[in-house]
Amino acid sequence: MAKNLDSVITWKEACERFENEVLPIVQEHYEKDGRIDECARSEAWNNWTDALCKNREISDWQYENWTHPACCG
Repeated sequence: MAKNLDSVITWKEACERFENEVLPIVQEHYEKDGRIDECARSEAWNNWTDALCKNREISDWQYENWTHPACCG
């Protein structure tokens, strides 16, 4: 599948977008007490990168090999 993609975003770009677009929602729903919920953040990252792969913004290789960003714990 990766060979069929014209362009993909980088891990750094994905992390920045995650922190700006997804993390605030996770914080609002799961961290009202001010404590970081690493499980919720990690699950959100996994779900979000799955969506990126399905939308062809990242390759299957990226999806399968990227590590979680530092903000996930």
